[in-house]
Amino acid sequence: MPLILVTLKIAYKVKTGIMEKKAIGYWEEKKGKLKHRYNFLTDKDLSYKVGKENEMIELLSYKLGKTKQELIFLIVSL
Repeated sequence: MPLILVTLKIAYKVKTGIMEKKAIGYWEEKKGKLKHRYNFLTDKDLSYKVGKENEMIELLSYKLGKTKQELIFLIVSL
């Protein structure tokens, strides 16, 4: 494999890892605010797993009685 492709793959993995850490840190902050506002939500309801975001959003929108768009707006505005 050419050196440039190896370098790009490594750079992508590093950048992806940084982005995942930022997303998880961001979610931990929002999760705390959601639990404070909606005290019936559990840690399991709010557990973030990479690649499982849609399932979590669907569950939360059902539990809160909001559309996905309303829920996303709520999370962003917290």
